[in-house]
Amino acid sequence: MAISVLSPPAEVADRAAAASGGRRPGWRRDAAIGYALIAPALGYFVVFLLYPALAALYYSFTKWNLRTPATWVGLANYHDLFLDRARYPYFWQSVRVTALYTVLAVPLTMVVALAQALLLNCIRRGTHVFRLLLFLPVVSAEAAVGVVWRWLYDPGYGLLNALLGLVGIPGQNWLNNPRLVVPALALISGWQCGVSMIIYLAGLKSIPAGLREAAVIDGAGALQRFRHLTVPMLRPATFYLLVTNVIAALQVFGVVYVIFSGAVSGGPQQAGLTYVLHLYLFAFRYDAMGAACAMSFILFTVILLVTALQFRLVRQDTD
Repeated sequence: MAISVLSPPAEVADRAAAASGGRRPGWRRDAAIGYALIAPALGYFVVFLLYPALAALYYSFTKWNLRTPATWVGLANYHDLFLDRARYPYFWQSVRVTALYTVLAVPLTMVVALAQALLLNCIRRGTHVFRLLLFLPVVSAEAAVGVVWRWLYDPGYGLLNALLGLVGIPGQNWLNNPRLVVPALALISGWQCGVSMIIYLAGLKSIPAGLREAAVIDGAGALQRFRHLTVPMLRPATFYLLVTNVIAALQVFGVVYVIFSGAVSGGPQQAGLTYVLHLYLFAFRYDAMGAACAMSFILFTVILLVTALQFRLVRQDTD
């Protein structure tokens, strides 16, 4: 009596795949469905990201004012931006302002975010309310944020100077003193640290409770636990925030534009002329779109180099 043995489904699939040249039955339909699902995202990427980037790269080698046909000039835009002080007198000023802003804003943002996360991690009631209140500056429109902080910094009736007066410190002309402009902008960045705070809070929640209990049993104080347990366990979050905050700081534009909207450019003595604000002025006010495109790719290259350097030098593990 013959007994028929049914082959396992996996073996059947393997035999069918071998018979069809290594492809399982229905692969064409699955592939078509997959391509159909990614088509919207792929179309968005090509139309709104890839094509504009390639077009900007081309126009960075041209002289173009948006009204007349572009004229090919090769590397002249890049050469003049770096070396021609007569045509681009504030290019290096914008580089210095952006570098100083990055050095001040990134550490301030991360320190304030970590402090807020530590406080939120300690409380047990009202956590959701405090998270919402601390995250509101992030979701607020940049135009509104700029207007509010321009009022806060007002030398005559601004709230910040009023608070300083309560402790006997004379008020400052924040946005008209070249030495205070960049620190004032960095302070706004520290106020908008909601995203960093949420990421740090998630990192704190992921630290095993057993490690904290073991540290307490071993007699470690709060400062020792923070230094030898919390900080190492937060290294991945710190690295991520360092990279993303540096990229964001190098591209700061919206708040600066709103705060100095009444000025020709970046405030007194161009003290607030950030790189992207300078790029915007060349593109849409000075009719030099070719130079603006060149500036954008210079910034792109700098961001790539800085990010690669961070990946090379900054520790990312928790060991």
